[in-house]
Amino acid sequence: MLKTLDLVLIGVMTATAAVTYTIKHRAELKLEEVHRLEAEIKLEKDTIDLLKADWALQSQPNRLERLVRAYNDELKLQPTESTALVHAKELPMLKSEVPVPDVTEAKASAKGATEASAKSATVASAKSATVASAKSAPDTAKGAQATAKAQPIPMPAPRGEAEDADQIETGSVEE
Repeated sequence: MLKTLDLVLIGVMTATAAVTYTIKHRAELKLEEVHRLEAEIKLEKDTIDLLKADWALQSQPNRLERLVRAYNDELKLQPTESTALVHAKELPMLKSEVPVPDVTEAKASAKGATEASAKSATVASAKSATVASAKSAPDTAKGAQATAKAQPIPMPAPRGEAEDADQIETGSVEE
């Protein structure tokens, strides 16, 4: 019986050794991955530092002035005038930002425009019946459809009367 217990204990020790070895092997693989990732991070940081240095070199004012003088005939660059600068709120809206008209308002305005154009078409056709031929009726209907489809164009906000020149709006979080 003692031999059976010895065999069981030897089996348990072997299984424990195998589990310990697999855990150790996985830990070594993870450590290698950590070292590889640290090397990649260091390489990326070095690349960023190199690019920052390159940008500083490329954007030196003396170098840019030299390039402007050398290529002035080809580029025809002009200094930006202070009147050409605007605030972000003065720029026109993007098409994606244009508000969608309310469906009920659009139907009501289209119905009113159709009725008004029908009245004007009747008056115009009565006046032009003696003067013009039958061609004017289709043209009047096309004009009525064009006015019914017209939508207002968004305009930029008016510029304030007394704005502080030192206060620049950048669209960042308000203080």
